[in-house]
Amino acid sequence: MTRTNVMRLLDAAGIAYETREYPWQEDDLSGTHAAQELGMPPEQVFKTLVARGDKTGPLVFCIPVEENLDLRKAASASGNKRVEMLPLRELTALTGYQRGGCSPIGMKKKFPTCIDETAVLFDTIGVSAGMRGAQILLNPQALADYIGAQFAELTV
Repeated sequence: MTRTNVMRLLDAAGIAYETREYPWQEDDLSGTHAAQELGMPPEQVFKTLVARGDKTGPLVFCIPVEENLDLRKAASASGNKRVEMLPLRELTALTGYQRGGCSPIGMKKKFPTCIDETAVLFDTIGVSAGMRGAQILLNPQALADYIGAQFAELTV
């Protein structure tokens, strides 16, 4: 497996994780596909979404792959009045990641991050390893502590 920046950062921080690869196709970059390929329940695999708040600017949200981000809850959790999704064309330039491989770990800059509160129900959750077809499984609290994230109610 290709070592990603996410893995190097976690290794350097001494954070335990497991890496899993899965086959992907350009026409199916969904997190649901990733969960199925990994044999994990979709509520335990989290997608990383990037948005923009009217007060804070760029924001990162991690939610279960089959859920939808509630923009009102996202705004409330992040201290904004309004939050809108970042246009896809801006994702790589802002984060360094492409769609289907965006991780909350190792973005070009550190952005305020919220993880859906359901993550704490699991000993480990999956998030992107920073490239398409690769996930890292790690403890949600360890992830939150490392990236400075808070847990919040974020889904519809």
